[in-house]
Amino acid sequence: MIENILWLAVGLMVASSIIPRTLRVRKLVGGIGWGTFSIHWGYQPLHYLEIQDYANVLLTIVVTLFCLLVAYIMYREYKNGPLYIKNREVLHSKFSAQGEADSLDITSMLTSATALGALVYFPFANFTPLNTWIIGGVTSQILWVLQYFDIPAYMKDWNMITLNGYTVEIILACTAIESIALFMGLIGAVRAPFNRLAMAFIASVPVIYILNLIRDVFVVVAYGEQWFGADSFIIAHNYIAKAGSGIALFAISYVVIRILPELFGMIDGLWIIFSQELRSLLHRSGGD
Repeated sequence: MIENILWLAVGLMVASSIIPRTLRVRKLVGGIGWGTFSIHWGYQPLHYLEIQDYANVLLTIVVTLFCLLVAYIMYREYKNGPLYIKNREVLHSKFSAQGEADSLDITSMLTSATALGALVYFPFANFTPLNTWIIGGVTSQILWVLQYFDIPAYMKDWNMITLNGYTVEIILACTAIESIALFMGLIGAVRAPFNRLAMAFIASVPVIYILNLIRDVFVVVAYGEQWFGADSFIIAHNYIAKAGSGIALFAISYVVIRILPELFGMIDGLWIIFSQELRSLLHRSGGD
């Protein structure tokens, strides 16, 4: 049931992205899509409560509220006209394309980015053949790198690598498909010349994939060689590898934004619109 809701949300976002900009119904369709998306995320805390992962409980609640806020803003845009950002100023439009060439339709950009990212990620997360294909492929590539450096690892199962009796299981999170989908969604949502889009893609997706293989190889070797004692896997995977991934993604984001400054405009525009809407909601609730 929840998977059907997910795909309905993604389908509505895709529809909103391809409906012509001059038709105000695209905002309504996008708003319904974000509202439906909030149902998917609102269900996730139940799973994380069962496994006592309270950090992700909080994170998914925040994402749910974010989706509801976007849905609310897009509904208001449907009723009153789209909001555009130009020079950090919110411009109100009555569905006219006049003067939009150098301004950004933030909620539509966000919807397109989310739709594209979801279309890249969720098939791998929900369809077994694709899930098995990408995990198995990454597992084989990790083993190839290890054997290239004469490290005596072997494949215990289709997604498990063993070194010195210590086995690491490769799961979807080990493939970097989440980060790849994120950057593909962001890059795909930007209206920019093809050469800059291609440069941003090359600077992010292949780099993320290669760095992820290096991360996975490090975890296997650190655990198999017991570099950090009994807690080698936890230290290598949960601390060192995650910290390294965070630094790498920050650096890649910086490079991509330098290539596509429109992305910074979208992020800055989100902050401006959300701040304005939240202040408006708080003011009205305080007035009531």
